[in-house]
Amino acid sequence: MKTDIEIAQLNKMSHIKDVATKLDIKEDELEFYGKYKAKLSDELMDRVKDNPDGKLVLVTAINPTPAGEGKTTTTVGLGQALGKKGIKSVIALREPSLGPCFGIKGGAAGGGYAQVVPMEDLNLHFTGDFHAITSANNLLAAMLDNHIQQGNVLGIDPRQVKWKRCLDMNDRVLRNTVVGLGAKADGMVREDHFVITVASEIMAVLCLADDLADLKKRLGRMIVAYTFDGKPVTADDLSATGAMAALLKDAIKPNLIQTLEDTPAIVHGGPFANIAHGCNSVRATKMALKLADVVVTEAGFGADLGAEKFFDIKSRAAGLNPECVVLVATVRALKYNGGVAKEDLSNPNLEALKKGIVNLEKHIENLSKYNVPIVVTLNAFVSDTDEEISYVENFCKERGCEFALSEVWEKGGEGGLALAEKVMDTLENKTSNFAPLYDVNLSIKEKIETIAKEIYGADGVTYSAAVNREIGKIEQLGLDKVPVCMAKTQYSLSDDPKKLGRPEGFTIEVREVYLSAGAGFVVAINGSIMTMPGLPKVPAANNIDVDENGKIVGLF
Repeated sequence: MKTDIEIAQLNKMSHIKDVATKLDIKEDELEFYGKYKAKLSDELMDRVKDNPDGKLVLVTAINPTPAGEGKTTTTVGLGQALGKKGIKSVIALREPSLGPCFGIKGGAAGGGYAQVVPMEDLNLHFTGDFHAITSANNLLAAMLDNHIQQGNVLGIDPRQVKWKRCLDMNDRVLRNTVVGLGAKADGMVREDHFVITVASEIMAVLCLADDLADLKKRLGRMIVAYTFDGKPVTADDLSATGAMAALLKDAIKPNLIQTLEDTPAIVHGGPFANIAHGCNSVRATKMALKLADVVVTEAGFGADLGAEKFFDIKSRAAGLNPECVVLVATVRALKYNGGVAKEDLSNPNLEALKKGIVNLEKHIENLSKYNVPIVVTLNAFVSDTDEEISYVENFCKERGCEFALSEVWEKGGEGGLALAEKVMDTLENKTSNFAPLYDVNLSIKEKIETIAKEIYGADGVTYSAAVNREIGKIEQLGLDKVPVCMAKTQYSLSDDPKKLGRPEGFTIEVREVYLSAGAGFVVAINGSIMTMPGLPKVPAANNIDVDENGKIVGLF
């Protein structure tokens, strides 16, 4: 079997203007980045804004394991399968971050014969959106420190600077730094911090903004620091909003590429779901809904993170109405949750499957709370036995879920036809009564505890004294009536990555809380999760190279 990158490089791509015609997009409504990538213009959105919305399908998954679940692969394969059935469809995805690409997870273009291409471009620099976000973020940081250096008219307390610099790379040594060392002219010495670009508030702002005007409003109200007397200082106060918007004026436009089977794919924005809100941009999703009859989108990591945030943050903010949710699982991952070591997952083990399937069960229960019809799909591996597949199918049907086997990794769209049938049947014959899990008017702690208890299955939540003080400050400012974005490990329903399956008898530890006033949510950091990841002992970067013909190798 060829590697993902070999399959992608052997594929003959269509010119992006020809892919665009499948969505009735005119050539002069595209802003080309070479032959195979394009930005979708503001003129296009203006033209289609009154079109009826298509049907929105969310793809999510059980908790990820080292075995891999294939959520993006399934999303792409489902889009290809819908295309094979003659349905006007589009895929709406996030852009990959360089951090996991060079770290441990790899890229995010799908896999096998269910990929979006050009795969190398997407996984590396793409159209420069992340560079623009990084630049805007660090411009604000530079203007903040410059204001303090140049007389500090606003009275900013250097001990209460909240804005962090960012970099789209896993670099643990930058988590905590000291800036301003050297001479007096080099700035005030203070402690500083970095986050990975996909955890930056500007990433969230870009992904939640409706248009350029909304982007500027959100950028302007971002809180960067507090004064000596405790008043918030915003980007508007620093006169930084216009310059940041100038850096982001092209980045706010969604990107159009294609799958291996020429299915249109709108790829835009890329917040991580474990440390951010985990969804592609509102602009991309809304544009997709105006262009196609069925839109297939995904949310990052497991349903306890990505799907929860898709429903409670993105859909709430954008007024979206998801009409079907596809929950991806694998026999291998369920056996891993049942205690089987990674190297033994290819061996038949029905008992371990029965033990680990409680993870899938909890995710089904969680998704049911949002009143959206569920289709469970089993991403097939050659090592799966008929007995194991039948057990999972019966388990799902007993819980009122539709079920389909997916073979898109091996067969592309052809391998997703059974799943496409179930999805279309659900869209045509079942009703979604989507509603968020909680009321934003609840207190911050009530919202945190609702998510922890209802979605994670926790007994309760613990808060440090510092967290209690920060919550009090947010409430005093009157900025607490917003959703909560939980930053938590993706590997477990709990905040302990070692607790697999369906943990019970645990509490969630909230060790940091801060307000993302521009994004419009409160972030609660749980357990040991980091907003600046580190590289593994043997990073994927070790195996990435460019051969003598200029072809990238080792990227996956």
